Amino acid sequence: MPKIRTHRGTAKRVKVTANGKVLHRHQFDGCGHILSKKSQKRKRHFRKDQPTAPGDMRRLRAMIPYLA
Repeated sequence: MPKIRTHRGTAKRVKVTANGKVLHRHQFDGCGHILSKKSQKRKRHFRKDQPTAPGDMRRLRAMIPYLA
């Protein structure tokens, strides 16, 4: 049986923590342009990665089998 290939696009966009949680950037980030109307608190929260929802984990494990 051949090895399962890692989806490289996904591997570059997610990070797996020591406990096995998968972190990713905020969806629909909003921190790329038109920043003047957004509050400093809102922009600061965009910088932090957020954990992936449990419903998406099954699909992610198939894409990054050796990381997740």
